[in-house]
Amino acid sequence: MDNVDLNLLSALEADARQSFADLAEGQGMSKTPVWKRIKALEEAGVVTGYAALLDPAALGFGIEAFVQVTLHFDASERFEAAVRAHAAIWRCHATTGTGDYLLHILAADVNALDRLLRQQIARMPGVARTETVVATRVIKARHSLAGAAKALRP
Repeated sequence: MDNVDLNLLSALEADARQSFADLAEGQGMSKTPVWKRIKALEEAGVVTGYAALLDPAALGFGIEAFVQVTLHFDASERFEAAVRAHAAIWRCHATTGTGDYLLHILAADVNALDRLLRQQIARMPGVARTETVVATRVIKARHSLAGAAKALRP
């Protein structure tokens, strides 16, 4: 992957609805080489899909929280299956340290968050303990992975 690929990826991250002509113009190239590069990046699994970015607040999510979950021994498979099936859990990461998982969840308000934590998250398979941190405002929501990859280069 060279700088042209990374520049194309940055452009797609910023606006995936751009035409190949617009992407090519931005790189000073013609459409066919740009199309071939993007197809190669898709086939290599670098580009995994295209999606619309939605505003959580516009959809009624007024609160964002991060929940550190500690499990009882040997419950990870059942917990992970329950997480995958739960619509309110936006993201889940296995972690190191004092907790086993970090959940990123969205809720309408504090009362909805409380119900979600007490009635659903705490009752998921194997949950021994949770610790919740509520986000008060977003400082940085998205970052260009292609830009980060370029920054790693000497």
